Amino acid sequence: MANHKSALKRIRANSVKQLRNKYQHKTTRNAVRDLRAATDKKEAEALFPKVAAMLDKLAKSNIIHKNKASNLKSKLAKHVAAI
Repeated sequence: MANHKSALKRIRANSVKQLRNKYQHKTTRNAVRDLRAATDKKEAEALFPKVAAMLDKLAKSNIIHKNKASNLKSKLAKHVAAI
């Protein structure tokens, strides 16, 4: 158990941040899944910028690596173009 007041505060803050990161990551994964499952080209083209923005936000806040975000966006762009 933590012995300092600041360490207790850090534990609380970390748990809040962990929950927020987990929520954002899961939401983005679900959006990627929905985009991959889309069969209508107009729907996919409308969804792609939103998903790309979500991936960029995750990479910016170091929830996922920037190269992973780039790879996912590239593959999704190819998928949308192929529909």
